[in-house]
Amino acid sequence: MDHTDYVRSGQVSPSNPNLILTGSYDATVRLFDARTGECEMVMGGSSAAAGTKITAPVEQVLIFPSGTVALSSAGPILRVWDFVAGGRCTRALSNHQKTITSLCFNSDASRLLTGGLDQMVKVYDVGSYKVMHTMRYPAPVLCLAVSPDETHIAAGMSDGTLSVRRRQPKASESSTNDIALSALKSGAFESFLGNLPSIGQGRVKSKEKSKPIGDVDEFRVERKRKKRLKEYDRLLKTFKYSAALDSVLRKQVPPTTTFSLIQELIHRDGLRTALAGRDDVLLEPILRLLLKYVSDPRFGEMVCDVAGVVIEMYTPVLGQSPLIDTLFSRLRKKVAAELRFQQDLVKVKGALDMLLATASLSSVV
Repeated sequence: MDHTDYVRSGQVSPSNPNLILTGSYDATVRLFDARTGECEMVMGGSSAAAGTKITAPVEQVLIFPSGTVALSSAGPILRVWDFVAGGRCTRALSNHQKTITSLCFNSDASRLLTGGLDQMVKVYDVGSYKVMHTMRYPAPVLCLAVSPDETHIAAGMSDGTLSVRRRQPKASESSTNDIALSALKSGAFESFLGNLPSIGQGRVKSKEKSKPIGDVDEFRVERKRKKRLKEYDRLLKTFKYSAALDSVLRKQVPPTTTFSLIQELIHRDGLRTALAGRDDVLLEPILRLLLKYVSDPRFGEMVCDVAGVVIEMYTPVLGQSPLIDTLFSRLRKKVAAELRFQQDLVKVKGALDMLLATASLSSVV
């Protein structure tokens, strides 16, 4: 019996080139024999037993090197199938949040890597099927591959990006060093790299990092990193004015940033939207900000504008929260003290003007 929908994935058995495993959007995994052209085994499907039923389309299949066990991904579920037991599902793992789109082994099939639309790549130990490591990517992962020396992981993503991550080999992994040593003994190492000091002679190592030198005609692709926006910039971009204002009311945010955002809200006619619908807990940091900077000459004018809007919006609810009432009272007293101070400054300025005018007249006479 053939598949009844698109065949999404297929693989030839590593141990028997006549056996072909396929996964289809008809929610089944089938094992075909190329010698007879017949389907020898059907796994999954909506009509299968309760433990082996698959309801989602099969995205990927993968056979172990032994040829007796296979893996399939359908939706966020990873299933393990035992051919020797007649295609019985021995495990079903659900560590991804969205559809698993890619499966691959490392060089000795001791680790299994899965990539999914949840932007995650997970590394399993095939002995216990426990997740040993998780990597996050900036976009949904569509395909995945590991280099033979297990130092590079390539992932293709839905936004058109090919990501290649490099892993530093451990000290115990000496295969590369063994190859280099054999090349050194044969003399090929010197002829390949050019002038090198002979064995036994010392060489002074520079502290500067050496830059890789490629071929003259080599084309190098570089991708500029996107500048990561601050939290308040992201919230402003999505018109979440109230959340943007809350994000700059924290202690570690400098006042210049806070009042710059308030100025931006005023320009967008979004200040009332940002201040509306607040209870005493959310209104408290705003009143404390006004109290702190009402006498600051850098922000005094803007503080008065914001205070006027707050008083107009929340006057009807005064008396419901003792804390808010206290803060409003302190703000009124501080504004009154600032006004008295400004009046004193005007008097002092007038007195100084008279003294300076008298001094200038006496110097003329």
